[in-house]
Amino acid sequence: MSTLRFLAPGLVLAALAACTTVGPDYKLPDHSAYAKVQRHPTALSAHGSAAVEPSQRAVEGRWWELYDDPRLNALVEQALQANTELRVAAARLSQAQARYAQASAAGGWDANLDASVARGRIDAQSLLLTHPLPIFNFADTSLSISYDLDLFGKIRRGMEAARAGTEAALAASDLARINVAASVVNAYVEICHSNHELAVARHSLQLQQRSRQVAESLRAAGRGTTTVVERADAQVASLEAALPPLEARKQAAGYELAALLGRTPDQVPEQALQCEDAPALKQPIPVGDGAALLRRRPDVRRAERELAAATAEIGVATAELYPNISFGASAGANGVLDNFGAPVTREWSFGPLLSWSIPGRGAHARVALAEAGAQLALAEFDNVVLQALRETQTILDGYAEDLRREAALRQARDRASAAASDVRRLYLAGREPYLSSLDAERTLATAEASLANAQAQVSQDQIRLFLALGGGWSQDAAAAGHGAAATDAGRPR
Repeated sequence: MSTLRFLAPGLVLAALAACTTVGPDYKLPDHSAYAKVQRHPTALSAHGSAAVEPSQRAVEGRWWELYDDPRLNALVEQALQANTELRVAAARLSQAQARYAQASAAGGWDANLDASVARGRIDAQSLLLTHPLPIFNFADTSLSISYDLDLFGKIRRGMEAARAGTEAALAASDLARINVAASVVNAYVEICHSNHELAVARHSLQLQQRSRQVAESLRAAGRGTTTVVERADAQVASLEAALPPLEARKQAAGYELAALLGRTPDQVPEQALQCEDAPALKQPIPVGDGAALLRRRPDVRRAERELAAATAEIGVATAELYPNISFGASAGANGVLDNFGAPVTREWSFGPLLSWSIPGRGAHARVALAEAGAQLALAEFDNVVLQALRETQTILDGYAEDLRREAALRQARDRASAAASDVRRLYLAGREPYLSSLDAERTLATAEASLANAQAQVSQDQIRLFLALGGGWSQDAAAAGHGAAATDAGRPR
């Protein structure tokens, strides 16, 4: 009988060890939008535009270097080092990593050492005595060691949730990185295009001012009317009014660039403000299909990892319904200081400890809350996937149409240039009046302004497309993170 009593705790623990980890094991839902696209990849196209190619080749990680502009490359590098948004993302990633470390440290072995010395009097009545006891010096010390068996997987599920949260934070950091890079390129290109459009607008103003002078001279000579001069004045004023918005746009882009570089508005890089010719791509942009797109985008990876974390939280909440069992031992001494350490003061214990808060409606409600959180995370994951596909295809269509518009306006500019050259020759030969030559020059200036605006739109489309395609982040880190999403995240650790 004594042997059975000694083996009983071990037999109980062995039986309990057969319990499984509660809660659902995570795997990517087969009915999710992501899984459906991976099984049947969605085609992405720009309707025959030669500016993109349906290649499975990944977007360049440092896509801004495709512009071959050393000044732009230097600005992006500065921003990636000094940008405050990236510092925030890095701090959040550090927080997530610390949470994972904390979750990993939970459970397992735990040790506590307590020691105290006190002077006081014991209550005599508690010992059924009628006279007060004398004052004694007391000492108490104990060392306890315990091991949390985590039989129902609460700690393991917590580690899964924390790990998935860390991977989600890593994806958010990647997303912040590509957003910063794209914002720097966009601000720089905006300055370049604003300077170009300002030059075109000032040239148009100069032509109109010359036209106004000619109209005034003709009126003074009795060959013109006041109405013509007033119309010329109105056109001059209209062109002058077009300059301030362009200046404001340039300054705003400069301030944005300074903020991205971690600087104040009075520290805009002077070299960037002097840019007049925006960088242009020398090769098509690889697009691929929807399946490859979703594997590249860090916002999709972040949403998937958040779904994995929410699924693990169901297991954490479910484990709260079951008892917590630990196994431990303690040894120490407790007694009067004069006799401290003597056999009469020694104490020890060894065995399992079961603690169980009988689950009520609140505990079951927490499980329901965790399940609802997982459903919400799945809905948000599907929404991110569908929005990524919609956004990319929309940008591709807009890019293709803007390229066609740019080509048409370039043709119009070339024809206006040829017409202006012909009229100028006729005027110099005395076969056309001076005003006809000025009108042709104004038409050319208008065509130049429209083309400059279209070129600025194409540059913005390119940046938005690179951003939508998930360019500018670590392919290796993404592959590792998504591999965990598809396989490892579902296994208890």
